[in-house]
Amino acid sequence: MGFSPIKNLGGIFTFLVFFGVLSVLIYIDFLPLLAFPIGLLAIYVALFYPDYLLIAIFFMTPLSFNIEEFTTSFGLYVPTEPLLFGLMMLTIWRLFLVKKIPNYIFKNLIVIALASYLLVTFFTSIVSTHPLISFKALLSKLWYIIPIFGIGIKAFEKKKMMVLCIWLYNIGMTFAIIYTVIRHSMYGFGEQESHWVMSPLFKDHTIYGAMVAFSLPLVVGLYFYKKHDLLTSGILITLITINLIGLFFSYTRAAWLSVIVAAMVWMLIYFRVKFAYLVSIFLVGVVFVAFNWTHIYYTLAQNKKEHTTDNFEDRLRSAGNISSDASNLERINRWDCALQMFQKKPLTGFGPGTYAFEYAPFQRPENLTIISTNFGNGGNAHSEYLLNLSEMGIFGLLTFVFFVSMVFYRGIRLYFRLEDREYKILVLSMVLALSTYFLHAFLNNFLDTDKAAVPIYGICAFFIATEHLLSQINEQAKN
Repeated sequence: MGFSPIKNLGGIFTFLVFFGVLSVLIYIDFLPLLAFPIGLLAIYVALFYPDYLLIAIFFMTPLSFNIEEFTTSFGLYVPTEPLLFGLMMLTIWRLFLVKKIPNYIFKNLIVIALASYLLVTFFTSIVSTHPLISFKALLSKLWYIIPIFGIGIKAFEKKKMMVLCIWLYNIGMTFAIIYTVIRHSMYGFGEQESHWVMSPLFKDHTIYGAMVAFSLPLVVGLYFYKKHDLLTSGILITLITINLIGLFFSYTRAAWLSVIVAAMVWMLIYFRVKFAYLVSIFLVGVVFVAFNWTHIYYTLAQNKKEHTTDNFEDRLRSAGNISSDASNLERINRWDCALQMFQKKPLTGFGPGTYAFEYAPFQRPENLTIISTNFGNGGNAHSEYLLNLSEMGIFGLLTFVFFVSMVFYRGIRLYFRLEDREYKILVLSMVLALSTYFLHAFLNNFLDTDKAAVPIYGICAFFIATEHLLSQINEQAKN
């Protein structure tokens, strides 16, 4: 890179202003305005080093917090969402004015699937029961997707950038786990306290457990993807141990089960089980459940295991308790509301982001639990799939499933096409991380938060970048 007088003079001036304003504010003890010089620094980095700012956001994501915890005005995850919004505007500027976005991005099946999903989001926002809320929900999706795809794909063409990104994300996640475990230990690792000790970094133990489960395959992948020196190996083993401790004390049954399923997915990939066999097994399973549903439901109804027990096995078994476990019963209540909402508006749904405002009238008296509420403050539909179905109708669900299917299809296909061992292990670890989340997505929905959206869309960007590099290598080999 050559020397750019304007760029370097701009950098010198920006840093002089930054440190000058910072010093004055510290001297006069007016700390709230520290946001100004920090924002000024962020603008400079965004303009001249957007790749590094995006990667820094991956580190910040596990450590961000919703200012809704401290104010009743509005919800916003800081510092990640303001930075992502700024990068979104920069990406749009680069796309339409500078035209620095690579053309191959728009031809990728993952991008096509995601674009179809966003198109449905847009049209259902127009006919939404709460258009303003729906367009805000669309905007929040865009400020995750546009900068991560627009800037991240080009950045991740360099493997070292993606490895750095995984390192920083897992270090941030480790800090969040250490904070939570230390705080939890002050309450004797009690089950009730496990629901909120991760605050304000995570809203509750469900999203915390989901993202700990998500990060575990990634840090294991970092350990195995190449031979490390003794110090690095020790650090990675420490990170893996901290992740396992965090996972256990999250007391999140779905997170535990998702890690087990990820191990099963690894076995299916390792033994190269054909897709046709998996479809056949799935169809046989569906038929079996359909013909034996009465017996299965009766068996589940006899399950009295409570998730408040200290026994690990009993906690796992309590996931099937639909007779007395309030958490499970409330989840069924929310699912039933989502299905009823779909039946009322099967084509367009009620609009993106509207479930919390619309589900209350659909609650059946027999489904109400001690934790039921009519104010939308006890969680959402508790399923990414049913949430899309109720808010955006059948096309919302189909395009979301299309997107998820393409992510796994292209990711697994990429794994088998790659010959570089380091790339293969990194891609495999990402596929397994995704499998933990999208299994979890049957039971919860977190893609409307930076905690899940940033790393998941980041992995999608890496898949797209790596596919492009592989196609370039193949073309060069042919020539």
